[in-house]
Amino acid sequence: MNKVDYLRISLIDRCNFRCRYCIPDDAELQYLLTPELLSNEELLKLIREVFIPTGFRKFRLTGGEPLLRPNLVSLVEAIAQLPEVEDLSMTTNAFLLEKVAVDLYQAGLNRLNISLDSLNKETFDQIIGNYGKSRWDQTWRGILAAYDAGFNPLKLNVVVIPGVNDSEILDLTALTLDRNWHVRFIEFMPIGNGDLFDERAWIPSEELRQQIRERWGLTEGEIQGNGPADVFQIPGAKGTVGFISQMSECFCDRCNRMRLSADGWLRPCLLNEADQLDLKTALRTNISSEILQQKVQHLLDIKPEVNFKLREMGSDLGQYSRTMSQIGG
Repeated sequence: MNKVDYLRISLIDRCNFRCRYCIPDDAELQYLLTPELLSNEELLKLIREVFIPTGFRKFRLTGGEPLLRPNLVSLVEAIAQLPEVEDLSMTTNAFLLEKVAVDLYQAGLNRLNISLDSLNKETFDQIIGNYGKSRWDQTWRGILAAYDAGFNPLKLNVVVIPGVNDSEILDLTALTLDRNWHVRFIEFMPIGNGDLFDERAWIPSEELRQQIRERWGLTEGEIQGNGPADVFQIPGAKGTVGFISQMSECFCDRCNRMRLSADGWLRPCLLNEADQLDLKTALRTNISSEILQQKVQHLLDIKPEVNFKLREMGSDLGQYSRTMSQIGG
């Protein structure tokens, strides 16, 4: 079991996209009101007085879409200035990134993960939802702005959807040839939307790797990340290509992370709704930081047991009360 030192923090449960794999087509979402969200002050208190003392050193800001969060740059700056923080990253869809990329970089954000599921405008719009005018161009400008601002390397996440974007594997992989971009192919997880596909719901990563091997060859990546991706590289390419294979190649035994929802629920695993800790209520009823540390430590202690249960479940993921967008997946 890896040391658990990485916390994903959902800043908001709203998103300006409605991706098919994240939000069910017929979902009527009830979003959190602002008072229900952890405030910036509450988040900073938890990081300083609870998470850092219990061993967390790496933090990722997620959503929903984190760029929708008010006063985001100042929050990033405040977290980045904490001396114990070794790495601060963010996951975004990049639609609003063009105007704030430089500010985020200067505030101390170390890395960006950007969701980009297609290079084809029509396919992209099909995946994220039809908003009348295509959102691909503005998203692409956000990606380029982030790279120009200094986010190097840049990581691009691709959820592979059979019959929708799986024909673009080689085109997306080619982005790694001339730029220091890391493309990550992610097997679709049927959380909150298990009926999205009539037939095959996900494609095993090994099938994708074989396509790339036949086109360019593929070697093990020189730099392996801290996360669940298995990293490879096309010979001579500047970037890398990775595979996050939570469906076909369980990596629970390598998991080093926990998740905090936008309304303050700490869970040891994305797939676990049973073992959760309500930190928001605890904060707002003035429970001491020392007691919160003990409660968080308990979740850390039982995480190996949680992971074992999930390995036993395999691909039988069950039902969940929140969609992927609402739990910061």
